Amino acid sequence: MIGWTPNNFINEMKEQNLYDELAFYTLAHRSPYFIHQHIVDAFAAQYADDKTKLITIYFALVGLYLYVEKGYTGREIQLEHIRLSNRNKEFLPFLLPENRGTFTIEDVIKKEHGIERDQAIEIWCKSVWKAYEPCKSFIIDYLEKNC
Repeated sequence: MIGWTPNNFINEMKEQNLYDELAFYTLAHRSPYFIHQHIVDAFAAQYADDKTKLITIYFALVGLYLYVEKGYTGREIQLEHIRLSNRNKEFLPFLLPENRGTFTIEDVIKKEHGIERDQAIEIWCKSVWKAYEPCKSFIIDYLEKNC
C-alpha cells in the first residue's frame, strides 16, 4: 500500500474510535432533528481521502450545505439523501481541500454531553463546510441538476 505507515493506521483507528463514541451519543440523542446525520456528513468530508467514493463526498457536502446554509435538520437531510440516491449517480471529481477545517471530532468529544456538545457539532459542521468553500459550486450544481 503506497503511503501507508503505522502512524497512519493508528490515527485512523483513533479517529474511528472518536467517531464511534460520538455516534453512540448522537444516536441516543432525544432530539427529533436527528443530529446524527450532521456528524456522519462532517466526519466523511473532513476525513475523506483518495480512496473515498465520490458519492460519499458529494452526499456529505450536500448534507453540510443544507445544514449550514439552508438550516435543514438531520432528518430533512437524510430524506434528501434518499431522494438523491434515486437520481443521477454521475459525480464530477474535484480536488479535496488540503485543510478540512480547524475544528475536529476531537474538539467535539471534549465537550460535555448536552447543549455544549450539540453546539460543538454545529461548529464542527460549519468549520468543515467553510474549508470546502472552493467546492461549493459543484454541490449547488449537483443539487440543481437533480431536483
